Amino acid sequence: MHLYNAWLPPPVAEETKKEKESFSRVVSSLKDLYRPDDPDSVYSTLKWISVIDLFIKAKSDISLDDVVSVVEIGLELFHKSQSKLYVQVRWGNILVRLLNKYRKKLFLKTQWRPLYDTLIHTHFTRNTGPEGWRLRQRHFGMVTSLVRSCRHFFPAGSAYEIWSEFRQVLCNNPWHNATFEGAGFVRLFLPTNAENQDFFSDNWIRECMELWDSIPNCQFWNSQWTAVVARVVKNCKFIIWECFLPTLFTRFLNMFEVPVASASGSYPFSVDVPRNTRFLFSNKTVTPARAIAKSVVYLLKPSSVAQEHFEKLVNLLEQYYHPSNGGRWTYSLERFLLYLVITFQKRLQQEQQNTDNNIQVELYLGKSERIAFVNVLLRLIDRGQYSKNEHLSETVATTTSILSYVEPSMVLPFLASRFHMALETMTATHQLKTAVMSVAFAGRSLFFTSLSSSSVKSVDLEGGDDTFIALPMISLSNALLGMDANDPPKTLATMQLIGSIFSNMAMLDDNVDELSFMPMILFSEWLDEFFCCLFALLLHLEPSSVLNEGLHSSATSGTFLVEDGPYYYCMLEILLGRLSKQLYDQALKKISKFVRTNILPGAIAEVGLLCCACVHSNPEEAVVHLVEPILSSVLSSLNGTPVTGFGGRGTLDPSASTKAKPTLSPALETAIDYQLKILSVAISYGGSAFLHYKDQFKEVIVSAFDSPSWKVNGAGDHLLRSLLGSLVLYYPTDQYKCTFNHPAAAALEDWISAKDYSNGELKGPKWHVPSDEEVQFANELLILHFQSALDDLLRICQTKIHSDPGNEKEHLKVTLLRIDSCLQGVLSCLPDFSPPSRNGMIEESSYPSFLIAGATGARVGSIQLREKAAEVIHTASKYLLEEKSDDSILLILIIRIMDALGNYGSLEYDEWTNHRQAWKLESAAIIEPPINFILSSHSKGKRRPRWALIDKVDMHCTWRSSQSSYHLFRTSENFSPPDHVILLMDDLLNLSLHNYESVRMLAGKSLLKIMKRWPSLISNCVFSLSENLRKPNSPEHAVLGSCAVLCTQTVLKHLTMDPKAFSSFLLAVLLSSHHETMKAQKAINELFVKYNIHFAGVSKRIFRTMDNHIDTPDFADLVSQIGSMSFDSTGLHWRYNLMANRVLLLLAMVSRSDPHISPKILSETAGHFLKNLKSQLPQTRILAISALNTLLKDSPHKISADGRPVFSKKSQENAKSALEGALLEIFQEEGFFNETLNSLSHVHIITDNDSGSSRGNHGNSSFQTLADRSITCFYFDFSASWPRTPSWISFLGSDTFYSNFARIFKRLTQECGMPVLSALKSTLEEFVNSKERSKQCVAAEAFAGVLHSDVNGLLEEWDSWMMVQLQHIILAQSVESIPEWAACIRYAVTGKGKHGTRVPLLRQHILNCLSKPLPPSVTTTVVAKRYAFISAALIELSPQKLLLPEIELHYKLLDELLGNMCHSSAHVREAIGVTLSVLCSNIRLHVSSSQDHSNERGTTEINNNQLKQENCVQLLIKRASDVVLNIQNSSLSDGSDNSTDKNIRTAIQNGDSQDDVKWMETLFYFIVSTLKSGRSSYLLDVIVGLLYPVISLQETSNKDLSTLAKAAFQLLKWRIILEPHLQKAVSVILSSASDPNWRTRSATLTYLRTFMFRHTFILSKGDKQKIWKTVERLLQDSQVEVVREHAAAVLAGLMKGGDEDLATDFRERTYVEANTIQRSRKTRNRNSGHSVASVHGVVLALAASVLSVPYDMPSWLPDHVTLLAHFGGEPSPVKSTVTKAVAEFRRTHADTWNVQKDSFTEEQLEVLADTSSSSSYFA
Repeated sequence: MHLYNAWLPPPVAEETKKEKESFSRVVSSLKDLYRPDDPDSVYSTLKWISVIDLFIKAKSDISLDDVVSVVEIGLELFHKSQSKLYVQVRWGNILVRLLNKYRKKLFLKTQWRPLYDTLIHTHFTRNTGPEGWRLRQRHFGMVTSLVRSCRHFFPAGSAYEIWSEFRQVLCNNPWHNATFEGAGFVRLFLPTNAENQDFFSDNWIRECMELWDSIPNCQFWNSQWTAVVARVVKNCKFIIWECFLPTLFTRFLNMFEVPVASASGSYPFSVDVPRNTRFLFSNKTVTPARAIAKSVVYLLKPSSVAQEHFEKLVNLLEQYYHPSNGGRWTYSLERFLLYLVITFQKRLQQEQQNTDNNIQVELYLGKSERIAFVNVLLRLIDRGQYSKNEHLSETVATTTSILSYVEPSMVLPFLASRFHMALETMTATHQLKTAVMSVAFAGRSLFFTSLSSSSVKSVDLEGGDDTFIALPMISLSNALLGMDANDPPKTLATMQLIGSIFSNMAMLDDNVDELSFMPMILFSEWLDEFFCCLFALLLHLEPSSVLNEGLHSSATSGTFLVEDGPYYYCMLEILLGRLSKQLYDQALKKISKFVRTNILPGAIAEVGLLCCACVHSNPEEAVVHLVEPILSSVLSSLNGTPVTGFGGRGTLDPSASTKAKPTLSPALETAIDYQLKILSVAISYGGSAFLHYKDQFKEVIVSAFDSPSWKVNGAGDHLLRSLLGSLVLYYPTDQYKCTFNHPAAAALEDWISAKDYSNGELKGPKWHVPSDEEVQFANELLILHFQSALDDLLRICQTKIHSDPGNEKEHLKVTLLRIDSCLQGVLSCLPDFSPPSRNGMIEESSYPSFLIAGATGARVGSIQLREKAAEVIHTASKYLLEEKSDDSILLILIIRIMDALGNYGSLEYDEWTNHRQAWKLESAAIIEPPINFILSSHSKGKRRPRWALIDKVDMHCTWRSSQSSYHLFRTSENFSPPDHVILLMDDLLNLSLHNYESVRMLAGKSLLKIMKRWPSLISNCVFSLSENLRKPNSPEHAVLGSCAVLCTQTVLKHLTMDPKAFSSFLLAVLLSSHHETMKAQKAINELFVKYNIHFAGVSKRIFRTMDNHIDTPDFADLVSQIGSMSFDSTGLHWRYNLMANRVLLLLAMVSRSDPHISPKILSETAGHFLKNLKSQLPQTRILAISALNTLLKDSPHKISADGRPVFSKKSQENAKSALEGALLEIFQEEGFFNETLNSLSHVHIITDNDSGSSRGNHGNSSFQTLADRSITCFYFDFSASWPRTPSWISFLGSDTFYSNFARIFKRLTQECGMPVLSALKSTLEEFVNSKERSKQCVAAEAFAGVLHSDVNGLLEEWDSWMMVQLQHIILAQSVESIPEWAACIRYAVTGKGKHGTRVPLLRQHILNCLSKPLPPSVTTTVVAKRYAFISAALIELSPQKLLLPEIELHYKLLDELLGNMCHSSAHVREAIGVTLSVLCSNIRLHVSSSQDHSNERGTTEINNNQLKQENCVQLLIKRASDVVLNIQNSSLSDGSDNSTDKNIRTAIQNGDSQDDVKWMETLFYFIVSTLKSGRSSYLLDVIVGLLYPVISLQETSNKDLSTLAKAAFQLLKWRIILEPHLQKAVSVILSSASDPNWRTRSATLTYLRTFMFRHTFILSKGDKQKIWKTVERLLQDSQVEVVREHAAAVLAGLMKGGDEDLATDFRERTYVEANTIQRSRKTRNRNSGHSVASVHGVVLALAASVLSVPYDMPSWLPDHVTLLAHFGGEPSPVKSTVTKAVAEFRRTHADTWNVQKDSFTEEQLEVLADTSSSSSYFA
């Protein structure tokens, strides 16, 4: 039995034992309902899902066999309900919960293929169903969760099948979107469970790494592979990872997009992943921090190099944790730290629990590995502790707490030193808050460590032991100073600390012997001091908001102490619960004196909770000293005040009510209100202790209700509520007392883990179970304030006893308040209505269908009492609506009463949800992690103090009582709703249409709860609410109220089941256009949009109505009725026209799958939408496009893959479908296409900047509001994800080309064949020649669709007119429509099929047409246009599958492009560069794939081609290096020669050099395009070969060239270069660093900083040494600022994240050298043979060493800084270097200088002071 159930109140706990059998009954009813032969029987099983969920949430003890049978039925149901999304969502979610909960106990096998088919069928096919996108979203989320849960159960061999399925996609064409999907699927499906582990091997990892490298700089791609690798690392222990570590860590490091050396912190251009794929396989963060952390932790093994790599990774990242280096990257770094610690903890826990079975114990982490890991993490913790980012500082505190249980000897001294440091700094107060929080979180480990050290005096704590044993005590005494009303965060942190420390201690007493480790403190003195501070705090509190006088002025609308977290109350409860008797008495005296002498209306809740904690801890004492004095004080205050007689003291004489209204003075009113409210909070947990004061309580409550002040009435309401609750409810009484002492030390409390609990070993809490006297007292109170108030109410409403309406209102208010107060107090202890059974069989009703135990308290009152209340309230609400309909307070009160009466258990549910929010922030202060190496005691789960667990148990009890009878009557057909519920429901329906919004909202919420519990009532509601929309004279508020209820999910869900409600709802919405007001229209619009979003289909019964049921509407009639509304001519508002069309489309799509429906409906609908393409209303046109894309499904005229038409000629003539006939008729009308294209062209709104990002979607955002767009568009329209390859080319902007439009023309052609082409031909020709760009757009779309349609007879048409048309387009002069026509060509050559591998019919013809040379006389625009078209077409080819003519075309174009690189026009050069990058990458990929499998083509031919291509590349690289020299020389000569005769001489060379510059520009365009496109992996050798030109041409006299070089340089900085190209890159860099041109040397240094950061893991030691040497040499360069100082900055960076041994060697050498120079300067004269450059070089090297540790103080630093300061007297530039470096050192160490200056000697500090003091004029 679960701990939460075993510790429930005894009466409830006993009941829970019956739940096992009850669950078996549920399972058998489920089996009876589901019949495999009837697919619709799945709907009847849905009602049991929430019941099964209840058993899971209730943590019931149920038998495993039943769970197995539910899972098996569930999986079968899930796979059978392929197109029933809603059913799948519900069943899928419950399966996920069951599989996750019982994962380790179940032994079943599930297949992966059916799950994959479900995903593909629902989300990855073109023709998705009509379901709304919200439902699809939920469905996708559910299927992916289900796959994750089932992965564990995939049988052996699944991994192999899954990999072979998706490997094909991944290797096919890395530049096709299907590859991204493939990666998403691999991540989702690939199992690493024990059965499938033999699939994974070193070779497989190698292949993965190669695939991973094929697409660089793509966050999505990186996330998928990181996740896969992390899973394999964790589960497959046998793989040897050593050889992969450098590459892996390089990837990990570069996925944290941090700014290196002041560069930007994010990829300048990441590969574009389509929106759908990103959305479906979502990765929440940019950096997959969790997966990286998982990989790192599980790669650690004894004697593995992974630890070294991890240290290096942290070395490089730690600086970004520092408060001054925050930015976008902080979030992912914070997650990284958190997941590192959590995963580490999980790993240790698994290893500790598996110690008995000897599985690979040699791989477990030993003590040395743990120390090393914690040591590295402490560096991050140290940096991030005082971060300005709240999340990071809190994560640091949490991680410190967890690690302190692993390695206390390292973590705690660090914590203590940080705490003392925070105490000393006066300025940064936020530090103190964080430090206090850290101590609070680590309180328990501090105690444990001091225990073990005091008993054992362990060796490893030498020297430092006193410091942190005393830490809890020092922090306790300092904590009192932290309670400050003006500093809420610090005050709350302090309270958390006190609560945390006392949660650990078993008892607080002045008896010092037991607390040997707390010698410094006398609790009685501390307690006095504590209360002084606390009372001072309470006296100075300011209420956070103006106290509201209205109805809801709850007793606890407190200040930050109550609002901002539970710390205040918990601290008081724990403190008062743990005090010894003597100390408790001392505290009680102080508190009682304070409460009696002060009235603090601003701190009611705070003082109330203080009293409450006293009463809870010891009710008998507290009642005498606290409650009784307040009671008598209130009674004496109320005595003698005027009374109204409304309080229930007996009969009321209305005639006696005087004219002058009696009042209380404000001061008295405030005092009474304050005392009553404090009392009401204080008595929450008193129980039987109050029975002695029965009469006083009754007297006070009656007097309060009798008072003329509404404020006092409200306080009386709180008191009555509290008293009733305290008498009849179950609540724990000894929650904060300590009952379990720790086995290792009696002075500490032992904490408990719920997972380690087995039956009955731990004593549960003592519960308050009401005694008979208490129940009797409660019943007396109910008679007094509930029954008599009901009688009063009835009397007021029926006999109108008041003549004065003001008095009547007051009387009604008080009477309703008394009724509400009683109901809120007894909650569900007042029994529920009993529902009448439908068939009159009583024994059925006495045997409920299932049982969930739960009760809030003892039963009071009777069913009759609730029934009487319902009847009286029904009468009263009618009366109020007639007489007082404008009085919102009365109406709100009556709604609250109805809610409490009709929704049994909902008050408990509300309490549970609110409390759940309060404890969401579960603080690390009260969690002891499962691993505890201090005492070597490990547990299965987190341990918590007993009080925190009891708190959870109490909430669990509340939740159970709210659920115990909630679902009972939903599952059983035999009960109808009780009549009283129907009465209340009718009243609520009327109130939900009220003209006050607050009343409407409250009534609507309550109504909804009733409908959820009694679904049979929904239909009537829908009918009456729909009527309000249809009625012409409904007032606005009725429309708003109706819409608010109708758009709830409960109602929308019901519409899918009930055909009558469905048709009445639809017609009501469509016929509601007569409501004029803006608000009403907005509400109706939102209702309709919501209906669309949540649309889940319609009931199958609606299609079968033709045979029977007269009362259900006929489907065909409904369709024709709606169809008639959806024409333009009806004169409806355009939005209604749009709605009607949308509904028509939904109905058509739903009916498509049903056999009963005649195909006529479908073909008519399709025809209707085709006509709508030329509608006058733009939105309707767009909807028509969506509709046709969905409805045109068959393609009778399409030629199949093997080249034959799908149907033979004969059968084609006979088989003209109804759809084809209907369509033919429409588009053969005169001028149909002309009108249509004209209308469609209006949708294209061409703005000045066509750089919007709505790629492939409708770009109509400019004239559509969001609400309209959600009606017109289908989200998840997968056809919209064209283009199917990434787009990166700026001049192919595809925003104005809508692929949806093209698809309609394609589908239309496939549906109806040649007639479409002949009808379209003339219109197309006219539009192609049009001057308007929007018309050109439509022409491009229509032409693209036709070209891609592959229908029978298309080739003839191509020869007759299409080819001419295309040539005409290529030669046309217009510039602005290039993007549309490029997109048109791209669409036309796009590969067919999901992976784009089938070749379209006309592809080769189009390519040939493009490759024809242009006539010589054309303008450069046309040349650029042709290249743009060629690049657009080549992007779409699949390189691995190139056909022979295509390969020849590639090589032919390659020659042409290389010959044209010096073209005079910049546009053309850009186009050539881009096209060249596409061409070369295509050829490269083709060659590499054909090498892998030399297929049937002749190998000689492949070799020839390969040779040809290699030669081209070599030529490119060689020519580039020559051209660079020419350019540099010419720019030098430009600068130096001015004489005229030389100018004449160089004029001839200038022509050449101009050509060289143009050639180089084209080359840079090529590099930029290659890096942007994500194709660079296949051209890395070329990129590396061209490194030198990019670096050396950053600064030239030619601005355009330099700009391009800089663009390429920015992209290059982000590119990781792996072996075998890395060697080459290093040699290029080394040679550029010694280039004669200083600009090149400087640019090389800039590149080196990022290069070293990105490649630090994969560079060999030798390479690194060479690079260091080279940079050191540059310290003495001839250029001072640009090169020397730059080199010093680079060296500082290298030392920070580079290799320790290289850095140390460099530091020591520098120090020795500088010392020598310094000495020689002292002994001999100034110029002792050292040149200024060499001295400056040494000083810069020293400065680099100093600046490489910006925040720390290693042991060598003081000497280095001092030596550096000694050079302050040298001449410039040395002097300025020294001054800058020392100033920077001062700045970065300012925060911690107080502590760090102790590392320096007095003399050193003097030298520093001399250097950093500014020189004066008067010196």
